[in-house]
Amino acid sequence: MVTNYDGEQVEIPETLPMLPVRDIVVFPYMIIPLFVGRDSSIKSVEEALSRSDRLILLASQKDISDEHPAPEGIYKTGTVAMIMRMRKLPDGRIKILTQGLCKANIQEFTQTNPFFETKIERIPEIEMNPEGISVSEALMRSVREQLEKVIGLGKVLSPDILMVLDDIHDPGRLADLVASNLGLKVSDAQGILETHEPVVRLQKIHEILTKEIEVLSIQAKIRSSAKEEMTKSQKEYFLREQIRAIKNELGDTDQKGEEIGELKEKVATCKMPQEVEQECLKQLGRLERMHPDASEASMLRTYIDWLVETPWSKHTVDNLDLARAKGILDEDHYNLSKIKERVIEYLAVRKLKDKMKGPILCFAGPPGVGKTSLGRSIARALGREFVRVSLGGVKDEAEIRGHRRTYVGALPGRIIQGMKQAGTNNPIFVLDEIDKLGSDFRGDPSAALLEVLDPEQNYSFRDHYLNVPFDLTNVMFIATCNVLENIPSALRDRMEVINLAGYTEEEKFFISKKYLIPKQTTENGLKPDQIQITDDSVRTVISQYTREAGLRNLERLMATVCRKVARGVAEGKKEKTVVDSEMTRKFLGPAPFIREDEQDKDEVGIATGLAWTSVGGEILYVETTTMKGKGGLVLTGQLGDVMKESGMAALGLIRSRAKDFGIDEDFFAEHDIHVHFPQGGIPKDGPSAGITMASAMISKLTGIPIRKDVAMTGEITLTGRVLPIGGLKEKALAAMRHGIKVIVIPDRNKKDLEDIPEEFRDKLTFIPVKTIDEVLDVVLVDKISEETRGYKPPAPRKKPGGRGLAA
Repeated sequence: MVTNYDGEQVEIPETLPMLPVRDIVVFPYMIIPLFVGRDSSIKSVEEALSRSDRLILLASQKDISDEHPAPEGIYKTGTVAMIMRMRKLPDGRIKILTQGLCKANIQEFTQTNPFFETKIERIPEIEMNPEGISVSEALMRSVREQLEKVIGLGKVLSPDILMVLDDIHDPGRLADLVASNLGLKVSDAQGILETHEPVVRLQKIHEILTKEIEVLSIQAKIRSSAKEEMTKSQKEYFLREQIRAIKNELGDTDQKGEEIGELKEKVATCKMPQEVEQECLKQLGRLERMHPDASEASMLRTYIDWLVETPWSKHTVDNLDLARAKGILDEDHYNLSKIKERVIEYLAVRKLKDKMKGPILCFAGPPGVGKTSLGRSIARALGREFVRVSLGGVKDEAEIRGHRRTYVGALPGRIIQGMKQAGTNNPIFVLDEIDKLGSDFRGDPSAALLEVLDPEQNYSFRDHYLNVPFDLTNVMFIATCNVLENIPSALRDRMEVINLAGYTEEEKFFISKKYLIPKQTTENGLKPDQIQITDDSVRTVISQYTREAGLRNLERLMATVCRKVARGVAEGKKEKTVVDSEMTRKFLGPAPFIREDEQDKDEVGIATGLAWTSVGGEILYVETTTMKGKGGLVLTGQLGDVMKESGMAALGLIRSRAKDFGIDEDFFAEHDIHVHFPQGGIPKDGPSAGITMASAMISKLTGIPIRKDVAMTGEITLTGRVLPIGGLKEKALAAMRHGIKVIVIPDRNKKDLEDIPEEFRDKLTFIPVKTIDEVLDVVLVDKISEETRGYKPPAPRKKPGGRGLAA
């Protein structure tokens, strides 16, 4: 039996509803209001109120943030309390006023849902030993005196507590009263609640009060020493020292100190270079002395984080198995022998020499030939991390070098960001679309790349944000571009350029069978036993539905075919679908590139030229006609200045040697010549159509047709010499795509024939020429008669039609 607040005797039952309380420990004789909001807690209160004795067990939970504590998350010792009043609040919570009656231990949880119900055992108050009365009396006096000192030093307590203390002569009750008013941590207060011996409990209170007096005394000293000439910054310092002193005395950890300690540990473990480590520790010292709420503190913290997370010494070990690397490269990409050979050479040198600078390569070629995916494949072959940065449209130099960290929102440039993303200091770093860099008032990013892509400088690359040197010599940089001419010469000079030409129809066929069709079959949810695309169908798509150097559009078309088949399978088709040429045309619609534009016969004044574009080679027809006039030359087809001048040079050559070509010299005084390049909406420029224009004009003026199965490329001079041109491989592949087998090339371009794979070189006949006369001997159906030529013809040469070079 215990006595309640009305003086009535109350019997404690064995089973009571339990209310878990957080952030407080309720002691016997303590009257305290509680706010109850959890559903299970409200049901516990309602259960208690439905009982005649209105009793409930109040036990503290171990984790105050736990919204749904389990039985093991609740302390086993609690206080049996009586609910004196209850009021419902507008927000759905209820407020109760409780009085602690006695302590009790939870024997077991008889119910956990919808509320806690526990079987309890009351803890009786231990009676005082007569021998210990003097000791307890001394302790009680000491505690009263200490409490007065605590209040005198500024501790905020209830003003009536000292008056109540004088009327209490039981040491256990005194200890509980003081503990309930000191605002102790839950763990400390629970320790006092679980101490059953009254004198021992009072001794613990005595120790706590002693520590509290020491802390308050230190606080008073700090306050008195900081009173005079206290500025705003001194006040902040005082408050920080005050908090630090209080936390140290109470044994609490200093969160900021922990954070600084963690950062120092990270700096020690990330193995920075000495110069970088000194700068990092210097800034760390500044951060330690700075108030956490200062505006510069967050900026410094971010800067130190970047220094710590940048991979100064982390690297991956290269896999130097040459056979494995070659197998991976062959597995991922068809042909591209030059690039594969360069990677194998790098691995071979790495095998012989541990320390070497990473190569800086530039893959130049039309879109869709696999430049970017090659970088990923090389990373897999070497066992390195892969990072790709797109430079298309970048105009700000800070994108490369970063911003000064004094700016709001400053960050390192893309190079350092990429290194952090890779997590190692030797990744494969792809700088995609380097020819699409721009420049404006914010600087020239291509100029910032000069240091990055120079092995003689990038060992100490300084990002504006970090402002410490970073070694980039271990990185293998791979730049990709479509047009080399758009890259500044100084930057182009720093890179080893490897050209990737467009794919031939035969190469596209093999790539489709080996890579594209299996990939699209899988991506569209099909199985090999549900679809079969025949070889004729693949060749039809390549020749009649695509005309590109790369493979992107071809892959899209293969995806379209697979989707059409997938729809049939989804609609319930069981048998295997065999996609032939006829079904392909049904799926893809009319073919846009049927070779209807090819000449049916040899015609006068129409020549076939070859052009280079950023997406590969293309054939270019030149049409010539004459009309009454005064010897003028009209050039149409959206031509550039160089191409127009090339046409004028061709006409100058023809007029100067009109007699040799069997042309009436008076013809030019009465006629104009019009040279037109079809597809006039496409800009054209360059000197390589010189011999094509000259041949077309001579054909028209002499009336001799030009062979329709011969294409030509070469620059013409006023004296009739044929000068070399560029892009021979792309032009040759374009001629092959259009079914042209004989190609006239400048004699000085014979060296470029090695770039064309042998299997394709054998299917074409290349005729090197030095002069316009040799060109005419090949391209004109009939020779210009020797009587009108006016000069001795050259020695007979091998007729076109054979394999290899024709001399």
